Amino acid sequence: MALVCASAMAACTIPQTDPVALPQTTTTPAVPTTAAPKPTTTAKPKPTTTSKAATKAPVRPVWTVGAHPLPRRADGYGEIQPTPAVLRTRSLPTTDYLPPPSDGRYHATVSAIPAKVLTRSTWQPGCPVAKADLRYLTMSFRGFDGRVHTGEMIVNAAVATKVTTVFGQLFDRRFPIEEMRVTTRAELSAPPTGDGNNTGSFVCRPMVGQTTWSAHAYGLAVDLNPFINPYVNGDLVLPELASSYLDRSWVRPGMVRSGDAVVRAFAAQGFAWGGYWTRPKDLQHFTANGH
Repeated sequence: MALVCASAMAACTIPQTDPVALPQTTTTPAVPTTAAPKPTTTAKPKPTTTSKAATKAPVRPVWTVGAHPLPRRADGYGEIQPTPAVLRTRSLPTTDYLPPPSDGRYHATVSAIPAKVLTRSTWQPGCPVAKADLRYLTMSFRGFDGRVHTGEMIVNAAVATKVTTVFGQLFDRRFPIEEMRVTTRAELSAPPTGDGNNTGSFVCRPMVGQTTWSAHAYGLAVDLNPFINPYVNGDLVLPELASSYLDRSWVRPGMVRSGDAVVRAFAAQGFAWGGYWTRPKDLQHFTANGH
C-alpha cells in the first residue's frame, strides 16, 4: 500500500480545421438554344469555412532531446562541444508520462516498486541493493513551462520519506525541474547526446570513470537538473553540451548554488552536495552516503 503525503501538464493541441461542407444541388435555367428551354441542374458548392487556428504554423520544439548523437571520445564519453544557443538559458517544456495533480498542489507517494517499473529500470540481480530495499516515489514538481507535473523516482527505502520532504520544499519554492522519470536500461548503452536533463536517483552503474559502485546504484543519491548543474572533472563535462552552465556567476532558473535553499533543504535531510567537492565537482549531485 502506498503512503500518500500531500501539502502545497504540458499539453499541446493540434489546430483543427472545420470540416468542408459537401456540395449543395440547386436548379438554374439552362443557356438558351434553338430548342425550347429545358431545365437543367448544376452543382453549386457551398462556401467552406476555415478556423483561424488552421492558418497558424504548427508549433515545433526549439530542441529535441536525444536527437543529436555526439562523436565518442577515447574514454567512451561524448565529445565536449559548446552549448547550443537555444540551451544556454534552458527552458524546455515537460512531457507528461504520469497524470498531473488535478488540484495543482504537491502530492507524493511511497510504495514498493511495481513489477513493470522494475522491469524498465536499470535494476538487475547483480546490483548492490536488493529490490526489496528500494522504493518507488511519485512526486509533484513545477516545470520550466510553468505547469505542475507528476514525476517518478526509485530511491533506497532508507531515504524515501526524506526525498519526498525535500521535493515538497522545492515545489513550495517554485524551483523548476524539467523532467523526473526512472532511467531505463537502454539509456545506459545509448549513444551520448549530451543534452539530457532528467532528475533522478537509482541507476545501477559504477562511479564515473571507476569500477566501484556509485551512490546511485544504492538509490542513495539524487541528481537534480543535471544539464543546468553539470559534473566537471578536468576536461570532462557531463552532460557534454552543458559547458555554458559552468559559469555559475550567470544565474539562471534551475541552478543549484552554494548555500541556497536547495542545498539547505537536502542538508536538513542528511544529504551532502557534490558542488562543495574540489575534484570532481558535481553540481547536480546530492548524496546520503558521501559518494
